[in-house]
Amino acid sequence: VESLTAMDRANWTANSVRWRPESAETVRMLHAQGIDTIMLTGDSDRTARAIAEEAGITEVRAEQLPKDKADAIVELVATHPTAMVGDGINDAPALATATVGIAMGVRGSAAAIESADVAFTGHDLRLIPIALAHARRGRRIMTADIGLALAIVVVLFPLALFGVMGLAGVVLVHEIAELIVIANGVRAARRPALVRSMTESAASQPALASTS
Repeated sequence: VESLTAMDRANWTANSVRWRPESAETVRMLHAQGIDTIMLTGDSDRTARAIAEEAGITEVRAEQLPKDKADAIVELVATHPTAMVGDGINDAPALATATVGIAMGVRGSAAAIESADVAFTGHDLRLIPIALAHARRGRRIMTADIGLALAIVVVLFPLALFGVMGLAGVVLVHEIAELIVIANGVRAARRPALVRSMTESAASQPALASTS
């Protein structure tokens, strides 16, 4: 199977490459993060549906030419931000069409890598949900830091304006608050339990090279 597209209820879409032993686990990990899956493949409908059932994918679009895949991504992009993951030359048009194109593996075709916005050097498909979990956590931390920084300014400004707090006190509180924001940001470098378990699971099963 050449490609696997995932679409979640939170308006995020992804796509991954050929059928591999870890595909079923990858689909489960994506589903656990609220991501639904769609398979796009050039294989026959019968073959595609058999593999999709094994992987836990409910929606299948078989016998897809490169243009068909690109058109499918265009259709999804119209209603959902879309990330397409592929490694073959046939995936290049869809990779270029997606909101975010992701090339999978160093063995991916030059066309796929050049068309992608992001390139994974590893072949394990489980890197996709692991990266997504990291990104979502980082965004939450960043949002919290921005909110905290703005709240501090909103509180300190009137205190300084009306002379409730002296300039030295305002500067001191502001600097302490900035240190808190920085310390909170450092948390993004740590691996939460979810990501750690996902990473350990991926590491426990060596990824195999994809086959044509």
